[in-house]
Amino acid sequence: MSVTESTDDLYERGLGIRREVLGSAHVDRSLGNVSEFGRPIQELVTRYCWGEIWDRPGVERKTRSLLNLAILTALNRMHELGVHVRGAINNGCTQEEIQEVLMQTAIYCGVPAALESFRVAERVLMEMADE
Repeated sequence: MSVTESTDDLYERGLGIRREVLGSAHVDRSLGNVSEFGRPIQELVTRYCWGEIWDRPGVERKTRSLLNLAILTALNRMHELGVHVRGAINNGCTQEEIQEVLMQTAIYCGVPAALESFRVAERVLMEMADE
């Protein structure tokens, strides 16, 4: 965040990027269903994850998406993995690139994690094909 940029500006920029990557329907559901208890974490994620990190110039969004798929597999965060498979496609990743990243995770993260990631990714890709 620049010295002159407000946290409101950072939030708005993050909200725009979040919508571009994950789709407005997903973002609207996430923010529309948030409780007062959960609101602060949604605002933090929007402001700093999406507004700050995803907007950095050093790595293109497509690469960030592929990194997220590997990281989320390693952490066994399957709900988020499904969200980011959709984001990866929106960012120009091919199914083959997603498949190759998940194959790599089998070696470095373990076969059970990769198997589950393949299941989640295939489900999301099939859902997207039906839309």
